[in-house]
Amino acid sequence: MAASPHLVDRLWPDPATGLALDDALASYRPPRVDGRPSVTINMVTSVDGRAQVDGTAEGLSGRTDRRLMRLYRAAHDAVATGAGTVSAYGAWLGIPDDLVRGRRPLSVVIAGTSPVDVARWHGGDERRLLIVGAGNPQDPPSGIELLRAHTARPDPRWVLDRLAERGVASVLLEGGPTTNAAFLAAGCLDEVCWTIGSSLVASDALPMIAAIEGGSPFASAPRPGSLASVLRNRDELYLRYRFEPAG
Repeated sequence: MAASPHLVDRLWPDPATGLALDDALASYRPPRVDGRPSVTINMVTSVDGRAQVDGTAEGLSGRTDRRLMRLYRAAHDAVATGAGTVSAYGAWLGIPDDLVRGRRPLSVVIAGTSPVDVARWHGGDERRLLIVGAGNPQDPPSGIELLRAHTARPDPRWVLDRLAERGVASVLLEGGPTTNAAFLAAGCLDEVCWTIGSSLVASDALPMIAAIEGGSPFASAPRPGSLASVLRNRDELYLRYRFEPAG
C-alpha cells in the first residue's frame, strides 16, 4: 500500500484544506531571470528566526517539510550548498526516484580556501560539481567535476555563469547562511522558500541569511519582496516570497 500523502492547507492564494503536498506543488515553477540562472533560497528556521540547533537544521521541522524540500529540488536544474554545510553535517542534494522527471538536478558544492571532505557529500546518480577558490589545494575528487575560480572565494555571478554554461537555468540554494548572504549581496536572489518550524531556540545560532560581510546595502533600504504562497501542515508554515531582479 502506498504511503499516505503529506497533507497541507493552502492559506494563500486560493485557500483550500486537506491538499496532498505533491498536488499543492504541482504547478510550481522556479522564477526565470534574463541573463543568468535564477536563484531560490530554501531554508527552515525556528519561530524566532534561527536556522540551526546545535549547528544543524535537524529538529527544526518535520517530515512534510523534508518532502517539500525534495519537491523544490526536483523543480530546479541545480541544487547547491556551501562547503560549511558539508563540513558541519554532510550533504545529500539529490531527489528520490519518484520525483525524477527525465533528469536529476546537478549537485553543486561551493567552497572557498579550504578543501571539502567529499566523503561527507553523499551522491546518487546525479552529476556533481565542486567549485573552489583560487588557492584551494583541493585535489580533483573521483567522479566529481572540479572547477576552480580565479578569486579566493568564488564570486556568485561567476558561479552562475559557469552553471549557465552547463545548461542550468534555475538554482536551489540550501545555505548555509553565509553562502546565502553572498548571493544576496551580489544581487542574485530571486525567491525565498521559508519554512517556519513551531519552536523557539533563543540562541546565538545563525539566521537564514547571515550578515553581509562589509555591511549590508539593505540595512537602511530593505529589499522588498512579494508573498507568492502560504501553506500549512499542522503547526508548520511554508512561505514563499519572490523578488524582482536587482538593478
